[in-house]
Amino acid sequence: MQSTLFRTAVLAAVLGSFSHSAAAEGVMVHLFQWKFNDIANECEKVLGPKGFGGVQITPPAEHKQGSEYWWTVYQPVSFKNFNSFGGSEAELKSMIARCNAAGVKVYADAVFNQLASGTGTGTGGSSYNSGQYQYPQFGYNDFHHNGDITTYSDSSNVWNGALYGMPDLNTGSSYVQDQIATYMKTLLGWGVAGFRIDAAKHMAPADVKAILDKAGTPKAYLEVIGAGGESPDIQPNRYTYIDRVTDFKYGTDLAANFNGQIKNLKTLGESWGLLPSNSAFVFVVNHDRERGHGGGGMLTFMNGARYELANTFMMAWPYGWKQVMSGYRFADMGKYETDKGAPSSTPCTDAQWNCEQRRPTIMNMAMFHNKTDGQPVSNWWDNGNNQIAFGRGDKGFVAINNESGSLVATVPSGLPAGEYCNILGGDSYCSGSYITVDGSGKASLNVPGMKAVAIVAGCTKATPCSSVIVGNKFSSMNIRGTYNAWGNTAMTVDANRVWSATVTLTGAGDATGAQRFKFDVFGNWTENYGDNEGDGIADKGSTKDIYVSGAGTYRISLKESDMSYTVTPLTSNQAPVAAISPKTLSVKLGDSVVFDASASSDDAGVVSYSWSTGGSAKTETVLFDTLGSRTITVTVTDAEGLTSSASATVNVTDVNGSYTSVLPTLNFRGTPNSWGSLAMTLVGDNQWEALVTFDGQANQRFKFDVKGDWTQNYGDTNKDGVAEQTGADIYTTVTGQYRVRFNDQTLQYSLTPVTVSYAKNLASLNIRGTTNSWGTTPMTLVGDHLWQATVNFTGAGDANGGQRFKFDVLGDWTKNYGDTNKDGVAELTGADITTSVVGTYVVRFNDQTLAYTLSAQ
Repeated sequence: MQSTLFRTAVLAAVLGSFSHSAAAEGVMVHLFQWKFNDIANECEKVLGPKGFGGVQITPPAEHKQGSEYWWTVYQPVSFKNFNSFGGSEAELKSMIARCNAAGVKVYADAVFNQLASGTGTGTGGSSYNSGQYQYPQFGYNDFHHNGDITTYSDSSNVWNGALYGMPDLNTGSSYVQDQIATYMKTLLGWGVAGFRIDAAKHMAPADVKAILDKAGTPKAYLEVIGAGGESPDIQPNRYTYIDRVTDFKYGTDLAANFNGQIKNLKTLGESWGLLPSNSAFVFVVNHDRERGHGGGGMLTFMNGARYELANTFMMAWPYGWKQVMSGYRFADMGKYETDKGAPSSTPCTDAQWNCEQRRPTIMNMAMFHNKTDGQPVSNWWDNGNNQIAFGRGDKGFVAINNESGSLVATVPSGLPAGEYCNILGGDSYCSGSYITVDGSGKASLNVPGMKAVAIVAGCTKATPCSSVIVGNKFSSMNIRGTYNAWGNTAMTVDANRVWSATVTLTGAGDATGAQRFKFDVFGNWTENYGDNEGDGIADKGSTKDIYVSGAGTYRISLKESDMSYTVTPLTSNQAPVAAISPKTLSVKLGDSVVFDASASSDDAGVVSYSWSTGGSAKTETVLFDTLGSRTITVTVTDAEGLTSSASATVNVTDVNGSYTSVLPTLNFRGTPNSWGSLAMTLVGDNQWEALVTFDGQANQRFKFDVKGDWTQNYGDTNKDGVAEQTGADIYTTVTGQYRVRFNDQTLQYSLTPVTVSYAKNLASLNIRGTTNSWGTTPMTLVGDHLWQATVNFTGAGDANGGQRFKFDVLGDWTKNYGDTNKDGVAELTGADITTSVVGTYVVRFNDQTLAYTLSAQ
């Protein structure tokens, strides 16, 4: 794969081209803090028709509540619950399907370096407690315990420390990796194309790669800031072997030149210290930098026209995978407003929303990007200051005026003579503003101050481009041939981007030859496809028509992905095939679900939809306000009146699910969670459950509390495993994560260890010392390579010296570890480890790094 290299200021030597993989993605839009239903609408109405290749959505995992702050979505609570700020799981699935059908790939913001801080209930109803490291899928052993990050010059501190007090997941753990990978695979199964990996530099590259590998190596772009003075191990180039990486320097360099002289941009690329083009994910600004977080130095919506011009340049210049920011307004960079969440209004309906993707100087450049993809930069011109122009081979030409005065010049464009539509002149590509190119290929420019113009091949006053060209994606397609006297038969496209039409062939040709046809994108011959080799693959601009024999009704199809076409005889009309999504699900009383029938198909096209709930659109939103099982049916009808139906089965349960119970709620309270209230979940009839991490501390105990206020609670005075109301505290000496269950009918309770497979270098490990008269106290594997035991230190030694201990693998001294250097890192057969601590301590030993710690309890 070739990357773009700019190693000289002489433009004639600039021969690199934009990499194929980046081109295939198209320009992405980050719809920051948009709801899923609004994103789906934008895919269908703007992003798809205008040729944007992807959309970045808000993190879809359950997260911390608090929609008044945008950053709560970056504090996940559960990776199994998909009810978030963006919407419900059903709305998420519907949005993914609708965007994909519109030709727009969906990329989910993935946050898995940290989990939510504090205590509370997530957006999906799950309880969490960061102080006790209690989350639906994770407990104490699944996190790093090294305090907050104190220095960015130490990669280990960055990778293993907590970010702003949020618990730092141990992404090196196989269990943690599996949980995250399963989450990602679920989203991929629903149609998500890839992920933005948030806070990637806060995780070791090997951890990030391991997670992505377990998820099936999906497409990803990693957030790595690359700040000066930080450890070399957390710089962008250390992560590019995984996938694309955010290049923040691109945005600051762009801003510096638009605030200085844009004539210098003619060499923008790797020679500036940027990442290789095929490794870079770039933007003018992102949501963090727009708010001044992580440093400034980038252009934002507050810079007005200059900000739009920078986006125009980014989309015209062949470097990196590009993203456009679409956010909302706030008044003061130095005040609380930079933290505020999205406006309550529908996006783009009022001035609160910026909606940059709808501004012509940005929106219509998506088509320019797609049309000029793979073409080198040519015909650079500048005025020595802030007016520039350049071409992209013979496919497009752009001029940018970053000055207050007009840009008036006649310059080489690389395009053939014609009167071209200035695609930046208005919402439509041909809004009445034109650029004339003379017979020598020179464009006559008169660009007002702080404006830009752009033209593309095939979009002229004589043959205006009515829609968008998106690489191998088309906004329209027609069949033209002898059967219709070379007129236009419009084709329709399905969710798999297969164009088709039913035609009646006569078997006869015309005066110039036998029966034949071609595919014509716009119906004006500006972009058409024949078949050079007669191999069933359509070729762009082919001089050879597609020949076909036979007479009668035929189905002609064209597949966008590989341009293969088929001509299939139809002996009779085919009934439609109805499809509905989702098909089977359980919801709680009062939930709404969006059902989608857009995947329904027919040989001649579906003409109508009829829902059992009364709707007639492709999608139907249904409120479930009664308990029990309900069936939702959609009936689709084709042009000939044939019908087909599909149904979804929905099980509506009360707030406790479909299980019976004596108690309305139940909470676990004890020393493991500092006697807070950990909500238990009803997992079967009368069966309540919670995952609890026990640390084995002295006098470790707990009780069951119904309402969390002690008015009705259960202990076990008889210590027989059957609780009594207001019974005594329940004592236990277990250590590790346990599944705690309580039957509210029999009052029986149980503790079952959660089996977790951790990586280890030693078969076993014991602690031996003066505290246990040099006996063997087994240590427990509580994380990858991490052994742990709780020890009561008395401060007393023995006849041979003061208080001390060692680590013994088999308990027979054949392989043991001490610490001769007294540096907290053990050595094989090292000296006894001396300590003066007194009290109960958790002793941990890493059998990979040989580091050990003592933590007071």
